[in-house]
This record gives sequence, structure tokens and C-alpha cells, in this order.
Amino acid sequence: MKIPRTFTLVILLALGAAAVWFGWQAQQARQLPEGLFAANGRLEATEVDVATKVAGRLGEMRVQEGDTVTLGQLLARLDASELEAQVRAAQAQVEQAQRAVDETRAGVRKSQSDVSLADKTLKRSEELVGRGFLSRSKLDNDQTTKAGAEAGAAQARSRVAEAGAAVASAQARLESLQATLADLSLKAPINGRVLYRLAQAGEVLPAGGKVLTLVDLSDMYMTVYLPTDLAGQLAIGSEARIVLDAYPDQPVPATISFVAPKAQFTPREVETRSEREKLMFRVKVRPDASWLAAHRDLAKGGMPGVAYLRKDPALVWPAFLSLAQP
Repeated sequence: MKIPRTFTLVILLALGAAAVWFGWQAQQARQLPEGLFAANGRLEATEVDVATKVAGRLGEMRVQEGDTVTLGQLLARLDASELEAQVRAAQAQVEQAQRAVDETRAGVRKSQSDVSLADKTLKRSEELVGRGFLSRSKLDNDQTTKAGAEAGAAQARSRVAEAGAAVASAQARLESLQATLADLSLKAPINGRVLYRLAQAGEVLPAGGKVLTLVDLSDMYMTVYLPTDLAGQLAIGSEARIVLDAYPDQPVPATISFVAPKAQFTPREVETRSEREKLMFRVKVRPDASWLAAHRDLAKGGMPGVAYLRKDPALVWPAFLSLAQP
């Protein structure tokens, strides 16, 4: 059965009218009430560069772009063969210095024995000289012997102090090398995701050479620009909403985390010259941490959206911004 063209045209007109009607209804539903205003922006995330502290050859890379990493996770490691050899040599020096300390302490004990013996000999000589059984020259010799033994004991104690200082110096060098060895292991400073991989295994990197860029998905925000009359009525910590273009039916709970203390010209991204010429205040709107944790795979840096802010905290959010909506 062939459908008349007139009937088809009527159906198309009816569908078009219905689409216009529902679109108008949606537009009316999203018209902002008095005291509520919106500003465009993009969702941004804090980026952290992972860089080398010392120069060296990149021995291994354990992550790829897009991988999720946890705080303290080993991401990459510089070649450590040369430094490990230096650490072993430093450990041997520490052991050698410790043996020197043990030897000098043994020398102190011997010197103390010599002093004790010389003291006893001197006392016997003094007694025998007093009785006239020994000559005075023997007493003088014993006194000289005791003085020499005491000087030898003082020198032995000094050598112990020097050996102890040598141990401390060798231990400090060992600890310095061990700290440098630990710096060859590049670990994640945050929980996040690998955004860029900037080096490959085998490359020789200078001190401070960037290896990876991580993005902190738990620390995201949207920057918007507002005129003076609006920015002046905002308080840090006030409740806000974010609606991302990709998820227009999922309002994101947020708070105002920053209001610039000084006005500035709006950035080049603003389309019209008249708006660029206005002095605006930069405002940061930060999504709730609990929402970010629950939607880690949805929220991405660079996603455009709209931040909704209200002058009066008592103002009720419209239905399309209500968190209770299904």
C-alpha cells in the first residue's frame, strides 16, 4: 500500500513541532532563576612531573601511558651498576676503619698496662731507695719510664679518636652513596595516572631530566572568570555545581576553592573582544573528592563544561542541578 505524500508531510511536520516543543520545554527548564549564574570552563587536573635527581642511563621503565599508579610505586629506574660498585667499596672502607678502631683500642689497653706496671715499679724503687738498697739513678730511670708510658697511653687514646673519626667519615660517604642509589629508583609521588611517557629505556638523562608526567585525578578543578559584581559576592567554600558537556544529565557537586584577590584580563579563549576587554576575577570550582573517587574513569582533564554558582546559599538548586534527581 502506497502512503500519500501529503500524509507523510503531515507526520514530518508533527514530529518537527514535537521536537521544537520538547526543546523549548528543556530550555525553559534550564533557565536560571534570580541569584544563580553560570560560567564556562574546562575541567583541569594537577600534573606532577617525575624527574631524575642525578644524571644517568634509564635502565628500565615499568609503566605505560594511561596506567594507574599508587603512591610509592616504582615507575622507572636508572642504571645502578657503577654506583652499586661504589657502595660496595664504601662498605669495605667502613669495615677497614672499624678494624683500625679495634686495633687502636687494643693499643690503649696495652698502654694502660704499661702505665700500671711503670707505676708499681716506681713505687717499689722509691721504697728501696728510701731504705738505701737502690741508687738514685734507678729511681730516675723508673720515673722516666712511667712518664713515657703515660705519654704512650695519651697517644693511643688520640689514635682511637682519629680512628673513630675515620669510621664516621667512611660511614657518611656510604650513607651518601646509598641515598644516591635510592634516588635512582623513581617512585610515584602521588596516586594518579600516567599522562605522558617522556623517556625510553636506554636514554641518558641529565640531572632533572623528566621521565613521566602524572595526573592527579583526585585533585581536579574548573577555572572560570567572573565580573566584579558577581565575584565579589562569592565566598570560598560555598556550594556549587558543575555540568560537563559529556554528561549533561549528571550534575557534579562542587565547592568554590579559590577567588583571585586581584582582577585580570580574561584569557584569549574568550571568544568576543568585548568580553576580553573586561577585567574579570579568576575563580576555581573544585568537584567533591568523593564524587571524583566514585567517577575516576569519567572525569578527565580538558573536558568542557559549565560551573553554576549562586549568590545566596539559601537559594534552592533548580531540578536539573539537584543531586537528588534520578
